[in-house]
Amino acid sequence: MSEFDAKQQLAGLLDWMRAQMKACGGKTAVIGISGGKDSSVVAALSVAAYGRENVVGVLMPDGVQPDIDYSNGLVEYLGIRNYTFNIQGGTKGLLDEMDRLGIEASRQTKVNLPSRIRMATLYAIAQSVDGGIVLNTSNLSEDWVGYCTIYGDSAGAFSPLGMYTTEEVIALGAELGLPERFLIKPPSDGLTGKTDEDNLGFTYHAVNEYVRRGEVDPAIKEQIDRKHKISRFKFQTLPVYQNGLPIVIPDETDYYNPNKK
Repeated sequence: MSEFDAKQQLAGLLDWMRAQMKACGGKTAVIGISGGKDSSVVAALSVAAYGRENVVGVLMPDGVQPDIDYSNGLVEYLGIRNYTFNIQGGTKGLLDEMDRLGIEASRQTKVNLPSRIRMATLYAIAQSVDGGIVLNTSNLSEDWVGYCTIYGDSAGAFSPLGMYTTEEVIALGAELGLPERFLIKPPSDGLTGKTDEDNLGFTYHAVNEYVRRGEVDPAIKEQIDRKHKISRFKFQTLPVYQNGLPIVIPDETDYYNPNKK
């Protein structure tokens, strides 16, 4: 397999991002800023594609976020408009209301809720700024094993990094001139104090080698394949029952006519 050429990739990626923004009828990229490599690179890509005046970064701590300096440093470095929106009131309010109703929130609810509150926040802001469009910040390595929250961080109008591994994202960031400190922060769930890789039980490097080269330890392969298989529902268009009734006007997406040849 040929070596990854970040410079060559950037030219096509930036053109694609401009085309996607135009197709969405938007103007301003709205990005959730965690301080990690993915949101940092998407923000830097957006500055390159649309100009810093058309990029909004949103910092969304859930109460106190010990590493928020990374996020503050990034928006300052890029010189983009930014807002800090503490979501603790939203998450606590919803959980308190569940408790009042006698519904015991599961561990999974508590893990996924902040991500969904953050996405709702991004869309609220996007719909309140000039031509705001929410950009997804997930990468291929995470998505391949389903390490994301449906209707949370898996959402967005389009995904600039969805076909790039974690290592390729770092290379893109370096090519864009981002300082190393914004590219090496280990990704974490922001809740348990564990990194993504701690939770997964294997490294993203192992996923990357498997996806790009087909090389992986057999025991890890089984884990990756299982996680990939059970998480595909997160990335599919919402299924609809095909009732056989006619739709006689054109649909360029084929959503209403999935069997069209």
